[in-house]
Amino acid sequence: MATVFVNFENKPTKEQILAEWKAFKGLPQTLGLPHAPEQFITYFEEDNRPQTHLDRDVCGGMGVSAGRLREDTLFDWKFVGLSHNTLRGAAGGALLSAELLYKLGYLDV
Repeated sequence: MATVFVNFENKPTKEQILAEWKAFKGLPQTLGLPHAPEQFITYFEEDNRPQTHLDRDVCGGMGVSAGRLREDTLFDWKFVGLSHNTLRGAAGGALLSAELLYKLGYLDV
């Protein structure tokens, strides 16, 4: 879990940020890799989300949960992000990297 503070050259609205998060498709999603989550970022509207116990397994643990997006007094925006350390991190990240390398033709099978 991370609390993230960001500044922009041209500050977007909350609606613009949420639209970008919802529309985001990385190369794994574009290529339809087997372990790539269909929706990479899931935003929760509730004031107490994301929560580790409830939201770490979003998209089978391969997605990222975000919430509590609000304006900040020092930075433009702040939010909380959460991902599963093992599934999205070490193990799942390695698996997804291997799928990507295979799909791009870097691995011979």
